[in-house]
Amino acid sequence: MTQRPRILLLIPHLGGGGAEQVTLLLAQNLSEIKYDLHLGLVTQKSAGARDLPSSVTVHALGARRVRSGLFSLLRLVWRVRPDLILSGMAHLNFLVLLLRPLFPPGTRVLIRQNSTVSSSLAAGDLPVWTQLMYRLLYHHADRVICQSPAMAKDIRHEIGISPRKLAVLPNPVDLQCPRASAVTRNHWTGPGPHLLAVGRLSTQKGFDLLLQALAILKLRFPSADMTIAGAGPEEKSLKASCRALGIDAAVRFPGQVESPAAYFAGASLFVVSSRHEGLPNALLEAAAAGLPLAALPSSDGMVDLLRGKPGVRVAREVSASALAESLAGALELLRPGERFRHEWINEFRLDRAICRYEDLIDATLLQGCA
Repeated sequence: MTQRPRILLLIPHLGGGGAEQVTLLLAQNLSEIKYDLHLGLVTQKSAGARDLPSSVTVHALGARRVRSGLFSLLRLVWRVRPDLILSGMAHLNFLVLLLRPLFPPGTRVLIRQNSTVSSSLAAGDLPVWTQLMYRLLYHHADRVICQSPAMAKDIRHEIGISPRKLAVLPNPVDLQCPRASAVTRNHWTGPGPHLLAVGRLSTQKGFDLLLQALAILKLRFPSADMTIAGAGPEEKSLKASCRALGIDAAVRFPGQVESPAAYFAGASLFVVSSRHEGLPNALLEAAAAGLPLAALPSSDGMVDLLRGKPGVRVAREVSASALAESLAGALELLRPGERFRHEWINEFRLDRAICRYEDLIDATLLQGCA
């Protein structure tokens, strides 16, 4: 019997945002018949990982930070000797590509880009050496996985990477899970409308803009309230902004929740307020549940995907006033509890997306054998 190719999926840890969710779905759904699957968690101390099949071998390296896991990661690669590594976040991608010359010969490397490079660099919240790392290291990947054609075009322009090294793959989304959650217990009280946002409490996610937009919106919808599910460094600042804007009674911060989809039932509108973004899985899950959507134009890929679709409002620019205008326009047209089919979400259906990932993995392995 031919030995199955050994695949090592790498992520800092599980239980975080969209990148972690994509890696978890890959670990759960890539074929255990075709591949010997391993999951490396660089900053996680325990190998106990939720909802993973027994066929997936989990390696928890317990590093304090990604970059301090350099030697642990190198030891893991030599111990597992994977045929292919798939890394899922930019700072981990840098480390993997930096170490690649020290990997066992023939190890193939796929990296997944989870943000638009130009927007991330322009935001000014990344270290000054980040652009240099992109330019020096990304060329050494076998393929770079992007979430949209616009993201691929952007990375080609920003770092001059060859088009043949770019692959556009949809994020896998379990459409059944959010649809089931959308009819479970209602977490909302009061007349509403009820706004829902999900993400790390960071400057990138633009929740400060969303709070300003809600303050404007309440002039027209006085009973409007909002839940922002997530944790992060801006939590204290955001709560202070709520008090300063006089909307603290209307905003709820439940922290990091295991399943944001639990808040879908009863939500009037799902909002993406990011200043810059790739293609957040939370948005895709909300669309799968049929929620009306409102978003800032935080990337060309998101605009291409969402603009002109029924049940979707994309603001004219990235600003609090434009977001408030978009929210008000959506709420004025929506009927209470209205939901939409969002047919475009089928491109991200779990079985289709996993097949696309397997096709890329197989092609890359064959390329290594050529």
